[in-house]
Amino acid sequence: MSDDALPESDRAPGAPHPRETPEVIGQDAAKAAFLEAFNSGRLHHAWLITGPHGVGKATLAWTIARFLLAMPMPQPEGGAGLFGDALPDATPQTLDIDPDHPVSRRILAMSEPGLFLLRRPYDEKSKRLKTQITVDEVRRLKGFFSLSAVDGGRRVVIIDAADEMNISAANAVLKLLEEPPADTTLLLISHQPSHLLPTIRSRCRELRLNSLDRHGMAEALALAGIETETANTAALAELSAGSVGEAIRLVNLNGLALYDEIISLLGGLPDLDRARAIRLGESAAGRTAEDRYALLLGLLDLALVRVARTGATGQPPVIEAAPNEAGILTRLAPSPHAARAWAETAQTVSARLRHGRAVNLDPAALILDTLLKLRSTAADLARQHG
Repeated sequence: MSDDALPESDRAPGAPHPRETPEVIGQDAAKAAFLEAFNSGRLHHAWLITGPHGVGKATLAWTIARFLLAMPMPQPEGGAGLFGDALPDATPQTLDIDPDHPVSRRILAMSEPGLFLLRRPYDEKSKRLKTQITVDEVRRLKGFFSLSAVDGGRRVVIIDAADEMNISAANAVLKLLEEPPADTTLLLISHQPSHLLPTIRSRCRELRLNSLDRHGMAEALALAGIETETANTAALAELSAGSVGEAIRLVNLNGLALYDEIISLLGGLPDLDRARAIRLGESAAGRTAEDRYALLLGLLDLALVRVARTGATGQPPVIEAAPNEAGILTRLAPSPHAARAWAETAQTVSARLRHGRAVNLDPAALILDTLLKLRSTAADLARQHG
């Protein structure tokens, strides 16, 4: 298998790689914070880019890398250009770099000598991606620093994701953070910074990214080549919690239709259409349907959370992610008492689903069993409310 065809641990299925994404959507505050630090001359040597999955953390890291490697190095006071002419005192107003810039082209081709990408590698023996970033990958940085130092320019290291480093790799990176090489910026992408060593977090400046609203979601999806209707974009933003990566997953797996079917089945409770329930489970059965199965379980869990939250707050979600969702959730959970019952059911169901998947229970049987449990809860509540 050629290197170009190898799976990439930092590429979301069905989405462009972050290095191929020309713009970071909806993260103006983070971009401005980094640009202000650069222009002030107080650029920190290490940045921890945090936030939920799929909101643009890696895209921002690659944007910053392009920017740093394309920007000229600062000259000593009174310095001059190659032919003795004074260098312009230009203060950049944006992180964006022309896609035709040589650095942009080299980064797109993964041939930029000033950039090192640290990520989970592909294991030729097992024919799959490794589950962790190991210390062996970090040790390759020694060669990078020795080879790229001769040009006198900046160097950038992207770690995607820092959460995936094993303890030996994390300690090796910590040493780099404690004794950073000259003119080097480390960009650590983290989905769960609380899982990192506190000493790593303390040596980085944090850039926190936020979830996207439906307007940002529409823009980001269009940038990824995915066109959606306005109503679908709002539903995608709602179900994905503002994560573009998760929204793309929903689109690729027809997740909106899957959630519609879940809500429709819930809408019939305490009566249950067993034939539809069985068909739903069977649609996620088989080796080729593993991704759909995982999505179905996640959407079931999310639907129950939305039911319980409706009862607890007395208000359904502002944005409906399926037709008639607000009315269905309100009928199922009309009170805080009902909310508690649904929350307890959600906890029980979630544990059963995790266990059932772990021991490879038949998906159709597991989904039917889950929906029967939900029917039981709905029936109990219906009797109590008389």
